[in-house]
Amino acid sequence: MLANHEGQRVPNVIFRNRHDNQWVEITTSQLFSGKTVVVFSLPGAFTPTCSSTHVPGYNQLAKAFKENGVDDIVCMSVNDAFVMEAWAKDQEATNITMIADGNGEFTEGMGLLVDKSDLGFGKRSWRYSMLVKDGVIEKMFIEPEEPGDPFKVSDAETMLKYINADAKQPALVSLFAKVGCPFCAKAKKMLQEHGFDYEEIVLGRDVTTRSLKAVTGATTVPQVFIDGKLIGSSEQLAAHFGV
Repeated sequence: MLANHEGQRVPNVIFRNRHDNQWVEITTSQLFSGKTVVVFSLPGAFTPTCSSTHVPGYNQLAKAFKENGVDDIVCMSVNDAFVMEAWAKDQEATNITMIADGNGEFTEGMGLLVDKSDLGFGKRSWRYSMLVKDGVIEKMFIEPEEPGDPFKVSDAETMLKYINADAKQPALVSLFAKVGCPFCAKAKKMLQEHGFDYEEIVLGRDVTTRSLKAVTGATTVPQVFIDGKLIGSSEQLAAHFGV
């Protein structure tokens, strides 16, 4: 059975990581002392579930976690420091501290180092999340011991619900825009002024005019969606905000 360390201190480890193309040493004391930290650990950088769901989920809910007393969100993986640095850039995970547990020392100390040699991965972390307060583990969500790579309880929504069942999740905002478009700049400014984070989808780079029309019914930008509802142009966004 995989170990649950609730009520215990996190392992004392020094991580060798990369930041801005430089080597840095990070201690568990630096990560956890005097802080409330959410940690989620996963089998590997650039792998499907980790890249498509696990990391994006925590990155998107970072503001909600902060509003509910969390100082930092740490993503841990038994990968080398170069891989984790590249993955952080690829994921645009600006709200997450990526930590490479290159030798698996922290993960082994957690009792969650598992053998994935059948996939050619060697020793890796089992997927889990935990809430750590001043270095002491308050809560752990460990994925069930099932074949494959289960992803049922270590997600961001489950952790946020544990911290505060009534926590308000941020709106999901998508903005179709074009480089150099003044109306797009106006829409971005309004969203920022009203405290909305947004995903920018650039016409000509991320999407074609044909696709834009298929999705929004329009060929002009900006086009703004909030929680799946089409708001429309910058003028319609201003009306939505009562500006």
